[in-house]
Amino acid sequence: MLNHIYLKEFGVYLKLERGFSQNSVDAYLNDVSKLTQFYEQLELSKSAKDITHQELVQFISWLNELGMLPGTQARVISGIKSYFGFLLIEELITADPTEDLEPPKLSRKLPDVLHLHEINQITAAIDLSKAEGIRSRAMLEVLYGCGLRVTEMISLRLSNLHVNEEYIKVLGKGNKERIVPIGTEALKHISIYVNEVRNKLTIKVGNEDFIFLNQKGSQISRISVFTMVKALASQAGITKSISPHTFRHSFATHLIEGGADLRAVQAMLGHVSITTTEVYTHLDNEYLQGMVKQYHPRS
Repeated sequence: MLNHIYLKEFGVYLKLERGFSQNSVDAYLNDVSKLTQFYEQLELSKSAKDITHQELVQFISWLNELGMLPGTQARVISGIKSYFGFLLIEELITADPTEDLEPPKLSRKLPDVLHLHEINQITAAIDLSKAEGIRSRAMLEVLYGCGLRVTEMISLRLSNLHVNEEYIKVLGKGNKERIVPIGTEALKHISIYVNEVRNKLTIKVGNEDFIFLNQKGSQISRISVFTMVKALASQAGITKSISPHTFRHSFATHLIEGGADLRAVQAMLGHVSITTTEVYTHLDNEYLQGMVKQYHPRS
């Protein structure tokens, strides 16, 4: 139904022009394949240029009947929109049937956020007499102090650390580079880790520039960071669902609570769309409501 040559070209477009990873490309192609399955189920054979808006509305209903969750439906529709957008750019179709196609409404779940005293509880649970404890403290200070994704943190390089200027270069999603300020507390603990722990490791070839290494001298893994955070939260008696990403959420929330500009927070987080960052304004509203309930005599 959907021309396989076009799909192959779509994959190349996503990888080379959009900078998507192979996993993301595969996910988009899988989303488009759902549309092929829909027409096969109807025993219809159509080329992309013959697909109508009304048929795509029926396609969304079909996804719903399959029991697909709204979030998954929205992702599939996003993939379909990207595919037809590509066909339009390449002038392989003359009109985009996905225009005005509405995805299901999503209820946005607010992420868990740590209060400052909870972050202090977690860092206090670290055994700084051990090498891994010194590394854990440095990593947590970077996660919370810079709002990085865990993949961004484990990929940090010594050459991306600008101590005198107090900023780091971060390679984010889609291989997009951004500049993020880094505070004195994070810099202090990185320095302690590098000088007291990292310098004593036998570093494997190809890992010389990564800041955070495992005991074997290789780049530390995502799983190791997740395990470390879960263990420390448990030791600190934190009952919330905690992951490395929780420190990123806390970074953004605390900035906005303190009056930081939303656009500045967006830039530091590396969000493409301001709407992604706006979730933290909802968190801020909850914080303000809490303050009124706690301190206002009429609440």
